[in-house]
Amino acid sequence: MEQVPFIDSLLVRLLGQERARLLLEFMRFGIVGTIGFVVDTAVLYGALALGGGLYLGRAISYVSAATTTWGLNRVWTFRGRGSGPVHRQWALFLVVNLVGFALNYGTYALLVSLVPLVAAHPVLGVAAGSIAGMFTNFALSRRLVFAGVRG
Repeated sequence: MEQVPFIDSLLVRLLGQERARLLLEFMRFGIVGTIGFVVDTAVLYGALALGGGLYLGRAISYVSAATTTWGLNRVWTFRGRGSGPVHRQWALFLVVNLVGFALNYGTYALLVSLVPLVAAHPVLGVAAGSIAGMFTNFALSRRLVFAGVRG
């Protein structure tokens, strides 16, 4: 989602510079999150096929998806922001997103344990969990992990 002058200028006129920038960041974050959702689901189903179970499989899939989204957010959504060694930024991303993870995994675990349809189709729980944690993850990532000079 590179800059599109017409859309950028329209958003700036409607929302102002800072809100337009925030909206575009959130849209990129959402696209990256969608990719993370695909990774999360694929790894979960792979873990289930290997006998990992609904809970261990989801823990593994979440870390895989979080690593993917950290990388994509680092190079695209929040490009040029954040500082320090890459491995420390990744670790900080995982730590600050534990709140979003708690919402994400808690929603998933609650649904797979209480709703037979979700237990039979865990992708529904992954989707619900992803939505539950998305806003918290965006705010924490933006303020703590990828804070810094805005371009």
